[in-house]
Amino acid sequence: MTFNAEEAHNIVKECTEGVLGKADYNHSKVNQWTAAIVEQSLTHLVKLGKTYKYIVTCAVMQKCGAGLHTASSCFWDTTTDGTCTVRWENRTMNCIVNVFAIAVVL
Repeated sequence: MTFNAEEAHNIVKECTEGVLGKADYNHSKVNQWTAAIVEQSLTHLVKLGKTYKYIVTCAVMQKCGAGLHTASSCFWDTTTDGTCTVRWENRTMNCIVNVFAIAVVL
């Protein structure tokens, strides 16, 4: 069993688009948006029925000319575990969602 990063990427991209859609950045809605993206992504990933534990993170930042850099490092079994990052943007904001999948060995 290997983590299908492309499948996860498509799920997260669809969830992100569904939540943010054509919205403009609004500080008062960021908590609601990030929670919805994380919850929906996690729900859809679990529905795949694969034996993984998932960790999903989401960051939304207003576009204002500032740089945004992220990095992560994992110590795990690269033959079964995996990660994917989805970058989504529109004219007013950037959104970065990370998925970490850790295989459950029964």
